[in-house]
Amino acid sequence: MTNFDDILEEAGKFGRFQKRIFALLCMASMPFAGVYVGVVFQGFTPDHWCRDPGLEQLRENCGLALEKARSLILPLVNSSAGVLPSQCQRYDVDWNFTDLTCENLDRDITEAQHAAWPITSCNNGWDYDYEGRESFVTEFDLVCTDSWLVDVFQAILGVGFLVGSVSIGFLADKFGRKVSFLVSNVLNALTGILVAISPNYISLVVFRALQGFGVKGGWMVAYVLITELVGVEYRRVVGVLFQMVFSCGLIVLALIAYLIPNWRWLQVAFTLPYIIFVSYYWFVPESPRWLLSQNNSSKAVEITEALAKENKKTLSKNIKTLKDDNAHSASGSFMDLIRTPNIRKYTLILSFNWFTSAVVYQGLIMRLGILGGNVYIDFLISGIVEFPAAFLILFTIERVGRRLPFATANIVSGAACLITAFIPESLLWLKTVMACVGRLGITMAFEMVVFVNTELYPTFIRNLGVSVCSTLCDIGGIVVPFLLYRLAVIWLELPLIIFGVLAVIAGGLVLLLPETKGVPLPETIDDIEYPNRHKD
Repeated sequence: MTNFDDILEEAGKFGRFQKRIFALLCMASMPFAGVYVGVVFQGFTPDHWCRDPGLEQLRENCGLALEKARSLILPLVNSSAGVLPSQCQRYDVDWNFTDLTCENLDRDITEAQHAAWPITSCNNGWDYDYEGRESFVTEFDLVCTDSWLVDVFQAILGVGFLVGSVSIGFLADKFGRKVSFLVSNVLNALTGILVAISPNYISLVVFRALQGFGVKGGWMVAYVLITELVGVEYRRVVGVLFQMVFSCGLIVLALIAYLIPNWRWLQVAFTLPYIIFVSYYWFVPESPRWLLSQNNSSKAVEITEALAKENKKTLSKNIKTLKDDNAHSASGSFMDLIRTPNIRKYTLILSFNWFTSAVVYQGLIMRLGILGGNVYIDFLISGIVEFPAAFLILFTIERVGRRLPFATANIVSGAACLITAFIPESLLWLKTVMACVGRLGITMAFEMVVFVNTELYPTFIRNLGVSVCSTLCDIGGIVVPFLLYRLAVIWLELPLIIFGVLAVIAGGLVLLLPETKGVPLPETIDDIEYPNRHKD
C-alpha cells in the first residue's frame, strides 16, 4: 500500500502543478484583507458638528467664516485631547429672534453670554468635514450616541468568522475542499454586493455578518487545500507565504481606498475578485488526500497522474495502491484537550495567544483610522512592515527554533505598544518607528501561532486542537472594536496600554511551551504527557 506522501516523492513535492495552484489560491488572501480591516476606510469618522439651519442663513447674511460660526453654536467640552468644541451638542438659540447683529456676531461673545444660552443635542443632524471621503458613518449619522454602532459593524464580522469557520470547515471535510471553496466565494460575492447596496444600517449589519460567514471559511479552505497538495517539508513555507499575500492585500487596499473615496464603491472593489474566484472550478482540483479519506481512490489517482504529468515526472505502478493515511485513526473529543495536565496547559496558552494576536493585530491596524494623520500613508507603511515578519520566521524557525522567536515577537510587540503610548506627539518620528516595531512583532506572532499549534497536539486531536484554539481569534475580533473605540474616547493611548499588557503576558506564557524544532510530531497523549520517557 502507498500513501500520498510516497507518491509525491515521485510526482514532485512542489513542482509546476503545485506552484500554479498555489498562485491561484493565494489570490484569495488579497481581498480578504479588504473585508477584514476595510472598516478603517469604510467606517472612518471625520470631524463633525451639530447642524443649525438658522445659523446657516445667518452666515450667508453676515458673511461669517465657518470657524467663527462653529464657535458661536458649539459649547466647549473636556475631551481626551483637551478642551474642544463639542461634536454632539450645540447652543439652542433662535438666531432670528436675538438682539445680536452682524457686528456683534463678528466680535467675540463673552463667556457670560454663552453660559446664559441653553444647550441641546444635535436634533437637526450633523455637518461633516468630508475631505472628499464618504463613509457609512457619515451616510447613516453613526456619531455621538450612535457611535457604538460602528463597533457593531466590525464585531458582527467576527461573529460571522466564528460561525463560518466552523461551518465551512465541516462542509470541507464532508463535501470536499474544492466545493466548499467555490460555494464560499459565491456567498462572498453575493453578500459583498448586498453590503454595497444596503439601504439602511440594519441591512448593512446583516449582510456584513453573512459576508463574514463565508469569507474566512473560504480563506481557510484555500489554505488547507494548498498545504495538502505539497510535500511535508514545503507546508510551512507555503503557509507563511500564503499569509504573506494577505500583507500584499493591505498595501493594495490602501491604494484602492485612496482612488475610491466612496465606501460603497470600495466595497464593490474588493468584492469583485470573489466573482472571479468562482471560475476556479475549471482550474483548481480537489484535494487527493481528501478524496482518499472518502475512499474515492480512482479520482485521487486521476488528479495525481495529472499532477505528475504537469511536473514532467514519471510515476511507478504503486499509484494504483494509494490509500488514506488516517483511514483507521481514532477520533478525539473536546475533553481530550483539557483532560491531561500538559495538553490542558497547551490549550490554555495557545487559546490566549490566538486571542491576543487577533486583538493586538487588528487593533493596531484599526487604530490608524482614529489617529488623525494621513491614513493612506500610515496604512501603507503598516502593510509594508509585515513583510520582514515572514522573512524573520523563515530564517529563524529552523535555526533557532519555535519557542524563542514566538515569545520574543509577542514581548517585543507588547513593549513597543507600551513605549508608543508614552512617547509625546512632539517626537512623532519615534512614535511611528515604535508603532511599526509593534506591528512587525504581532504579525510574526500571529503567523507563528498557526503552525506551533499544529505541532503541539497528537495526531488524533490535531485538527480539533487548532479549530478550538483558533476560535479565540474570532472572539478577539468581536471584542477589539469596542476595546479600541470606546477606550480611545477616554484616552487615545489607553488601547495601546491594553494591547501591550496582553502581548507581554502572551510572550511570557509561550516560554512555558516545549520546543518543537526537530521533534517528531506527537502521535498519542503519552507522547505529550511523558516526553522524556519516549525520548529515552
